[in-house]
Amino acid sequence: MQAQHNVHATDAQKAHIARLLLQANLAYSESNTPVSLVQRVKARYECRGYLNKILAQEPGNAGALGLLGRLEMDDGALEKAHTLFTDSLSQDPTQPQQYTNLGYWAMKSERPALAEQYFIQALEMDRQSAAAFCGVAHAKRLQGQFDVAYLHYRKLLETGLEWPSIYSGMLTCAEHLDVKKADTRLARDAILLLRHNGLPHQEIGRFVAAIIRQQYDLDDPNAQVALDAASEDELLILALEKTLMPDPAVEELVTLLRRAIISEVAQTVELRDELQPLALALAVYADRTGYALTAEDDEERLVSAINDSICAQLAMGEEQDGMIGSLIISALYGAMFHQQFAVQLGRWNLVDWPVALQPVMAASYYNHATEEAIKQNFDEKAEELCLDKTDVPQAWPSWSKLAYHSETSLKNMMATELGMDTGLLPDTLRIMVCGTQSGQRAMELAHYLKDVEVIAVDESLANIAKATRLAGEMGISNIVFWPWSIAQRFVADDHKVHWIEIGRLPSAKMTNVSLAALVSSATGNGAVVHMHTAVNEQTDGDQQIRRLIAQHNLKPTRTTLRQLRKMALTNRDDPKWHSLVSETDFFSLGGCRDRWFCPQDSGQLKELMALVSNEVEWKLVKARDTDGHSLGTKPVQKQIQAEALGSEVQSLMGQGLSVYFQRRR
Repeated sequence: MQAQHNVHATDAQKAHIARLLLQANLAYSESNTPVSLVQRVKARYECRGYLNKILAQEPGNAGALGLLGRLEMDDGALEKAHTLFTDSLSQDPTQPQQYTNLGYWAMKSERPALAEQYFIQALEMDRQSAAAFCGVAHAKRLQGQFDVAYLHYRKLLETGLEWPSIYSGMLTCAEHLDVKKADTRLARDAILLLRHNGLPHQEIGRFVAAIIRQQYDLDDPNAQVALDAASEDELLILALEKTLMPDPAVEELVTLLRRAIISEVAQTVELRDELQPLALALAVYADRTGYALTAEDDEERLVSAINDSICAQLAMGEEQDGMIGSLIISALYGAMFHQQFAVQLGRWNLVDWPVALQPVMAASYYNHATEEAIKQNFDEKAEELCLDKTDVPQAWPSWSKLAYHSETSLKNMMATELGMDTGLLPDTLRIMVCGTQSGQRAMELAHYLKDVEVIAVDESLANIAKATRLAGEMGISNIVFWPWSIAQRFVADDHKVHWIEIGRLPSAKMTNVSLAALVSSATGNGAVVHMHTAVNEQTDGDQQIRRLIAQHNLKPTRTTLRQLRKMALTNRDDPKWHSLVSETDFFSLGGCRDRWFCPQDSGQLKELMALVSNEVEWKLVKARDTDGHSLGTKPVQKQIQAEALGSEVQSLMGQGLSVYFQRRR
């Protein structure tokens, strides 16, 4: 009887442990769902509690050891995680999950080839493991095998999985593919990615442009494009709505389609319903380029007449329905906010317009109005008052969605990636992003790091206004966007930051700004400075255009920028211009204005490198190459020292490294 009772007790204990393990897994799953940080931390704490109870009763429970390893890995304790995964496998070597865990551990340890081996071992045990198959895709991508990784991601999507990391990985690979011929499957993939609202579509502009280039045979100068066929092309319309396509041939296609639409309107005096989706998409695209697309004189005259007609219709109190076609045509050639009738449009709110028209009205009118109101808060607005409306600088880069990252904390990153002691740091850390441009990177830091407040600084008021508007729309409240003048006053008042990230360098016009002085004043013991050693926008074409600007004292008007672009496009097959015409920001007037009239001052980077080369004050804690792989810090430190002593042979400038320095005192 006694022996039988012990058997029952053992079965009950096993059942209890199984229930605890199930609860631990549920809590871990909840901690990875998009709920509030407080809820996720609570779920993670509960998970640890369940696991501790299990291991107190059964120290060798393989499932509990493995899940505890996941918790440690998520917290950045990679050595503890590896020990727990291997301990779990020693208890039960038939667990594909633990080999999958080891694969993700190897990826976090920057060893993608080893990660791939672990994922393959997991798949040999469980051919249906989506996590392991996805891991292989990630590992292939990190090894630069973008085509293979892309096919893996496609297979996962075909099975119905909707993980954000799959879409994000596929999107990253897509921009590295070399599309040489028309491919219906690639076109379907592009449509799938463009339809997904949570992706940074600005990152697949080249991929989509290459597919469209092949579909329309744009390399053939005799190729014919039918307006009606283009108006039914879902890929083309989505691309125009969602991204910027840096391809001269595609720009010519867009310009041709716009001309075809206005030519038909000139003949029929109406915009056909069948053409409206394409026309609306073209209008959104035109705004994204800053109205870089050139127009013939007859187009300009017709649009001017249409704008005069809109003014008359509004003055007579005509209803919206009678103006919609005219407004769409107007938006194809210039922002409605810049037209004479802009004030009268303010009688309606955005939601008062037809749903299909709202994206165009937002891009062409309401967003401009919001950003103009934001600019009024800064003294720098006075510099724009003497400019023609169409010559006011445009924000750049043009983006719509943040890139996907896993949520974490800055303190966790400093401890795990940089090996820093974060015990004395406050609960909330302050980041300053210098040269934030239109704010995508700064907002990603604010959104995905849950223990930070971000100060984003830029010299372009247009960038500050756009980024402030987007942060408000996205509900990101732990960030502010300032011009340099306010940032300098902030630092002069003895405020400190824990992390400084250097983005686009100030231009030579910013004579009162010194990055080195700001970094020296704004940082204290333990602060980190992250910067890149390359200065972009230095092609032969850029240098030639800057010489022309200096020789002829050119001003950054819309007309001048269009003429300079036209010169480069006309000569795009010349090696001098080819590199410039391949740059994404060449396809926006805002990008061109920054490159040619506000070029980065490389002297700022040299001064900053000289500052951090002082090993008494600064320590190089991490360096990455252009592929994101970690480098040994000692050789890089030697190069920095040699450069500080005047050696140009070992210069880091232009090498494209990502370097992190920690202030020693």
